[in-house]
Amino acid sequence: MPSFEPKDLTPLQLQAYLQTAVAPRPIAFASTLSASGKPNLSPFSFFNVFSSNPPILIFSPARRVRDNTTKHTLENVKETREVVINMVNYDLVQQASLSSTEYAEGVNEFLKSGLTQIPSDIVKPYRVKESPVQFECKVNDIIALGENGGAGNLVICEVLKIHIDEKILNENGQIDQHKIDLVARLGGNWYSRSSQGLFEVPKPLTTLGIGVDNIPQFIRKSAIFTGNDLGMLGNIEALPTTQEVTIFVQQNFAIKGILSADDPIKVQLKAKEYLEHGDVLSAWKILLAGALQQKQ
Repeated sequence: MPSFEPKDLTPLQLQAYLQTAVAPRPIAFASTLSASGKPNLSPFSFFNVFSSNPPILIFSPARRVRDNTTKHTLENVKETREVVINMVNYDLVQQASLSSTEYAEGVNEFLKSGLTQIPSDIVKPYRVKESPVQFECKVNDIIALGENGGAGNLVICEVLKIHIDEKILNENGQIDQHKIDLVARLGGNWYSRSSQGLFEVPKPLTTLGIGVDNIPQFIRKSAIFTGNDLGMLGNIEALPTTQEVTIFVQQNFAIKGILSADDPIKVQLKAKEYLEHGDVLSAWKILLAGALQQKQ
């Protein structure tokens, strides 16, 4: 059996062992505001419930391993002492992953991830409308666990108000575990769906994805695409060029047939099929090919 002392591992190696061994972990979708009132939304899997009376949730925004900087969420809770923790279920997982992209300060991750910000009743940070359970919290304490890259910061949150989507409740008014359909984080690209087991979500790009806010309206407003579909489409760094789209069509006889039908629904259904197989680039190419055809 291999054995290690933490001091003999690099921070990245140690982080990888911890995150893959201590799993699955629930995900806190933390919504905060900066001191100037700018929204921020980010997922954290170093998270759990630690007390029911008083109701206490704790999550930990760690210092970045690569450069020892701190995250906007940590800076915001230090300044405002408020946060909304929104639970992540399967319907939100791709958008939650997209929101973890490190956009510049002041960029609204609600817009980038295509999620809806709604006012809270007690605290100032917004809630995620699509989240099945939302906890409005005040921050009681923040405990720094170290000063080096990878060090956690325990944000101790007291729940002030709970919002529960009635669609996830059973006949007795309790949360139905099948209906809430929670997901949890493991190591690498792996997640766990409470009702079905393991699945993968590719990590967001080290460069920035275009975001759901930059997806054309005809795609965003389509009833065919789910929030997860939009999250995948928004996590591409740049759209395929017209030349790339043309070559894609020329090399795919089946695609030519779909486009010749001049039916936008068929085009979108084929794009959704590509997304279901994780082929985001091909999904974009057929969608753009369909759009180009409509303009002709």
